[in-house]
Amino acid sequence: MNVQDYMKLPYNIVIRHVTDDSGSYYFAKVQEFDGCMSDGETVEDAYNNIFEAMQGWIETKLEVGFNVPVPTDNQYSGKFVLRLPKSLHK
Repeated sequence: MNVQDYMKLPYNIVIRHVTDDSGSYYFAKVQEFDGCMSDGETVEDAYNNIFEAMQGWIETKLEVGFNVPVPTDNQYSGKFVLRLPKSLHK
C-alpha cells in the first residue's frame, strides 16, 4: 500500500479543546499512530492539520521500512454485560 491508500482508511482521530500556559487551542491526534499529533486555533484547523501530519507520519514510516498500522474498530467487543438484582438472577 502507498501513502494515499493509507490516507483513505478510517483512522480514529481525537480532537479536544486545550487551555494551558500557551493559550487556548484544539489538539488532534491519531489513535493508531504513536506520536502523530497536531493542533489548530479552531476545530477545523486542527482537523485539517492532522491530515497533513498523518501524511508525513505515514511517508516516514514507509521510507524507513516500518509497518503502518491499519485502523482498528475496538468499539464493539461482541460482549453484552447486564446487571440485575440477585433476586431476579436466582
